[in-house]
Order: sequence, then structure tokens, then C-alpha cells
Amino acid sequence: MLLITSLALASGPILGRASNKFLGPLHPSSVNKSAFQADIMDAMGSMLGCGGQAAPEKLQAIRNTLKPMWSTLPKSAGRIDRRSLRYLIHRYFMQVSSLMIRGFEPTRPVNDSFWGVADILSQRVPAYVESVLESRHAKEHGFGLDDTVNMVVMLEELIFDSEGSLLDKVYADQRKATQQSLSQDDLKQVLEAYMVEWMVDAEPEDVEMLLANRTMLAEVVPHFDGLVDFAAGRMKGLQFAHSQNVPKGRARDTWENRYSFQDAHQIVGGITTSFQSYWQSECDNMKSALVSMDEHNTGRVPLSKFYNTAINTDWRFGESEVYLRELGVLDESSSWLGSQVIIPNYIQATSNCIVSTAHYLVCCQNECESLLGEIEVAVAAPTASPSDILKIVSNMTGQTTIDDDDEASPRLAPEGMLAMQLQQVAQTNGGMVPLHGRLFAQWLHFVFPRECPFPHKMGAVSAVTPSQYGDDFIANNEDMRKHASNASAMLIKVDKEDTQWMSQWNPEEEFSVDYSSELSIPWRQRLFFGVGGLLLLVGGAVGGVIHWGGKQTPRQSSIEGGVQWI
Repeated sequence: MLLITSLALASGPILGRASNKFLGPLHPSSVNKSAFQADIMDAMGSMLGCGGQAAPEKLQAIRNTLKPMWSTLPKSAGRIDRRSLRYLIHRYFMQVSSLMIRGFEPTRPVNDSFWGVADILSQRVPAYVESVLESRHAKEHGFGLDDTVNMVVMLEELIFDSEGSLLDKVYADQRKATQQSLSQDDLKQVLEAYMVEWMVDAEPEDVEMLLANRTMLAEVVPHFDGLVDFAAGRMKGLQFAHSQNVPKGRARDTWENRYSFQDAHQIVGGITTSFQSYWQSECDNMKSALVSMDEHNTGRVPLSKFYNTAINTDWRFGESEVYLRELGVLDESSSWLGSQVIIPNYIQATSNCIVSTAHYLVCCQNECESLLGEIEVAVAAPTASPSDILKIVSNMTGQTTIDDDDEASPRLAPEGMLAMQLQQVAQTNGGMVPLHGRLFAQWLHFVFPRECPFPHKMGAVSAVTPSQYGDDFIANNEDMRKHASNASAMLIKVDKEDTQWMSQWNPEEEFSVDYSSELSIPWRQRLFFGVGGLLLLVGGAVGGVIHWGGKQTPRQSSIEGGVQWI
């Protein structure tokens, strides 16, 4: 429990002050189309006290990452709306560094009057920038690719600046002057303290106690020695770069292996953007443990097995049932299978984000991003036909481990249930499948159940962290034992097709972006096809029984045409 509690990370860096120049009222009507990009960049530069454009190579790298996603977004006159911008930015940061930017969480509703970014904007971005984003220009003209690139740069700089504020605090705590360069040993001491403050939610006196007691620190922060080595590696990498290209006026520091505050800031910035790749092995180990409990390749683990493992083997699986439900991790759609933990939803849940600050969380890699990205590259349009998608996805691989070949190629026979469901998704949307709709994301989940999260309806679940949720985020021993006692009573000796593996399917469509210019299907027709898809699922219920804990339970079997809906 100590280890679990120590990972309830929700405190963030102390926030710096924005430039007073931009804190006054602004008239949005004064913003015009030609000035939009300059306004964003000027506000960003003034906010950070720099004022220069980002390096061309950096802008091009961001553009290259965004382009495949950009090509598949619905546009009006070549521009996207605010929902699309928010969606695009969330996916960009998840792809490049597994950062979930606060306020851009996909679970947060967004409409014309609410940006959904109140957390990050109200804390650090000046009122000027917010006014620009909510100006009539943004509503009437939308955002171009360059605008999106600049928004990404602004948020990256915002994050970098917040890290500087925390680093400044660490320097002050250790009575080190930010104007003086540090030796390697002194900088290592700074980085160790920074890592603790960055990762652990604790009062200043507790942080001081941890730093003074290495044994306790190793218990509270998993693999802390490895984390120190990771930070030291970043330090050595910067030193090597300086030896190859000595910064102007820094020759003496370079030869004496001394580091300025700016050097330390650059190191901690690199730690943020590369930390997920370092920590991914822990995410992989957690997934492997869950996959070992998923006997039918459905991407689900009975809650009883989940807690049984927590009690006997793995301390990590200790979140309470109510907290798992809040996070959208549980599948409770089957009356006889009971509560099940959805593997990709659990891996992506905020309870497993190892770092949580005021601006962002560092989470496990979203494996579905690469799968969806592959589809986006092949389609290069906002919608696609079912036949084209089936052709693309049939040649894709969603393996859970190197040795797992059973589900290496999705079973997408034209007469199969998944193919039929994709046809229903298309019919719901006028004959084509929107790539950024809830139904397609849901379909991808059932094709790649261990990689793609199940998409809940907007506002149905939250991205609340353990400390935000409160003490009840941890399951008590009695509840876990009660659930775990059912693990040995389950007598499931059937194939995947004989389980309710798609009982969670929901026929309601919902879009992450604005498809109004792409789809014009009347609402009555949407309702008809939505209900039709639900009836297709329910209509598969016919006779048969299987053994479940020794009881006779009704079984849903195949319907005409080879469709398996269980």
C-alpha cells in the first residue's frame, strides 16, 4: 500500500508569473486573420521572456508528426475547428512523449462556449492568448496547420517554463545560486532533488526527509537508482554535445565540466520529453501481467483475477472498484461475466501515469496511436469505405507479445461479426466510416482489444488522478478478498467466440471533430441505423448453455450469415 500510495502523483511545479503586459483586458474583435499567427507567437514569446520564433527544424519536425493526422481531419476551406485543434494537440503529445496535457483530455467536453482547457490556460497562459483563441477569427475561420504547429510550440514552451520554475525552487532549497555554474556532483544533487519533487506528491518537509534517507527513498520511488542514472545520462549527453560544439562564452565551463542553470533547465526539459520511453518497460511489464490473465484474448480480465493478483503477486493492481469505474476501466455489460478490467483502458488510466504535474501527466504509451496512424496514412481522408478499411486492417498486426501469434492478424472475414459491425458503422454515417468517430474507435478496440482502449461517451468517465479522487482510490483488503474469492469458482473452458466478448458494444455515434461538412445524414436515419445495429447484436440471442461457476447460463450463438454475436 505504501508503494501504491507513493505513486498517487498529482502535485505539480510551482507556477511562475506571466508577463503583466498581457494580463489586461483585450477586445477579441480587434484580432484579424492575418495577425493570428503573429499574435500567438508574440504572446508566447513575451510570456516566456524570449520573443523569438522556434527553430525551423523544430517547426518542421512538429509539422511532419501532425501531417498524417491533419490529412484525415474534416476541414472547411482548409481549416479545422476548435474541437479538431484540441483533439489534434492531444494526439500529438501522446504520440511524441506520452504527455497528457491537462485540459486537453479526450474525456473533457468541448463546445463553442467552453474550450476545455481551463486548467492549463487559467494557470499559466496569459488572458491575451486565451482571448485570441476564443476570438471570432477562430470561430469563423478556424485554424490552419501552421496555427496548430504554433499552438504545439506554445504549449511545449509553457511546459518547459514550468519546469524552470520547479528547478529554480530546487536551487533555492539547496542554497545554490542560479547565476553560478555547478560541478557535476552539485548538479547531480540538484537533479536527484528535482526528480523527487517532480514525481512525488509530498510536503516540503517530507521531501527533505526522503532526500536524507536513501533507504526510504528507494521504497517510495520505484527504481530510484535507475532514475538517477537516467538523469546522469542526460547530463553526460549535454556535456558531450557541448564538447562537440562549444557554446559561445562557455569554453571554460565546457572543459571543466561545469553546468549553468540553463544547462540544468535543458536537462530537465529533456527528461520530461523522454521519460516515458525510459519508463515504458514498467508499462510493458504491467501489460504482460494483465495479458497473462486474459485467457480468451478479449482484452479483459475478470475483476476477481485482478484483485487476486494484487493480493498474492502484484501490488500494482490495487485501485478500488469505484475508482476503476470512474476511470472507465471496467466492463460491466455482462450479467454473468461480472465486472472485467479492460486492459488498454487500465494501462492508459491516470492511475498509471507515473508523473502528474499542474500542466501534464506522463503516462504509458498508447499503442493504438500507431495502429490508427497506419490507417490514417493509408486513407489520407476523413472517411473511408468499409471495404478499404478491412483491406488495410487485415494486413496490420496487433500482437501483445513477441511470442503471441494467435491474434497476430485480426479475423476480419467479410461474413464475420467485426466486418458486419463495420458495415453498420458506415450505414449509421451515410455509407462511409468516419475515422474520428466513437464507433470506429470502438470497432478498433474489438479488433485490437489489448491495444486500443474502449471509447466511452463524452463525459461518461474522467481522467481524475488518485490524489484528486481521494483516499477511496485504493481498494481495502476486505473488498479485494471478496472479489478474489470468486476467481477459483470460475470454470471457463470455452473459446473466445463462446463468451460475451462484444457485449459492451454501444451503437451511439459521437465525434471528436466536426464532421458537419462531411456527413449530411438526417438524424432519423442515424437513429434507424443505430437501433438497427443494436438489434443486430441482440438478435443473436438463441439457445445453448455454457458452464459458469457450475451454473447453467443462457448462451447467445451465431445467426444466419455466419455472424457470431455472443
